[in-house]
Amino acid sequence: MEEERELDFFSKYLSIWVAICIVLGTLIGYLFPSFAQYLSSIEVANVSIPIAVVLLIMMYPIMLKINFEEVLNVKKNSKPLTLTLIVNWAIKPFTMTFTAWFFMSVLFADLIPPVLQEEYIAGMILLGLAPCTAMVLVWTYLARSNINYALVQVSVNDLLILVLFAPLGALLVGVTTSFPVPIMTIFFSVLFYVAIPLSLAVITRHTVIKKKGVSWLENSLIRKIEWVTPAGLLITLILIFIFQGDKIINYPLHIVLIAIPLIIQTYLIFFIAYIGARKLKIPYREAAPSTFIGASNFFELAVAVALILFGAGSGATLATVVGVLVEVPVMLHLVSIMKSNKAKFEFEPLA
Repeated sequence: MEEERELDFFSKYLSIWVAICIVLGTLIGYLFPSFAQYLSSIEVANVSIPIAVVLLIMMYPIMLKINFEEVLNVKKNSKPLTLTLIVNWAIKPFTMTFTAWFFMSVLFADLIPPVLQEEYIAGMILLGLAPCTAMVLVWTYLARSNINYALVQVSVNDLLILVLFAPLGALLVGVTTSFPVPIMTIFFSVLFYVAIPLSLAVITRHTVIKKKGVSWLENSLIRKIEWVTPAGLLITLILIFIFQGDKIINYPLHIVLIAIPLIIQTYLIFFIAYIGARKLKIPYREAAPSTFIGASNFFELAVAVALILFGAGSGATLATVVGVLVEVPVMLHLVSIMKSNKAKFEFEPLA
């Protein structure tokens, strides 16, 4: 019998660490305003240099796990990937846009100032445009499903992010808010935070595999540096909330109001993919990652783009961070749903 898989200590309590960082960053910003002002002055073209450096470094271990060679074999089992691409790029951005607009501008219109409504909508849209990269491997692992296929899905989605994130972001944020969103700014943000670490990772993989083999890369190098990503995430959150202190103190209810539509969107996308996988008769091992990759988010990228477009003290950046806060408990529940319904995905293996 296969042993039960569990989250590592950090991942299991990620929501708690995020909450601690929110409190710590808020207190630093509130108690030491001169320090917050100093940090905010270290920027170029509205980009916080300390945050940009941390984000760029934390992306590298994520990208190092991606094996693009596996993409060449996807024709042998294309249904799960097709489902993933349809859900992530033809459905999810638009459901997130509508959900964000409906909750912020209609249901919660009397509770949130108009300017913040639009900033929260923009942040949630950016979150919805970034299908998961790193954490989907954790969810797939916990569900005892096909991690190798999840890597293929992640690889293809990362390539599509380079092409689709900017035009969709400019379109959807432009339609739902009054903010002028320069498409090239989004494009260069994605290029900087995805293409650069991705290119470095590809070079590293090729060089290391050639000299020491795949096993050493995965079991030695990646394991030694993968702590950089969660550490970088927590440092980024502290820095962000040093600038967000006034919003947390003045609008504490807003975190809950942002979380509600994000949670609803997560369950909606999961069940759309779940039903799609059943209709397409995709076996459990591939169906599980297909449902997780759209429900979860590449929040590191969403945070990075929100920072560049709107700044560290913006409502848009706050909305992307709330996405990090709610993701772990919700995704753990979705993993349990998939595992308890495993028998419903007992189909003949895909040709």
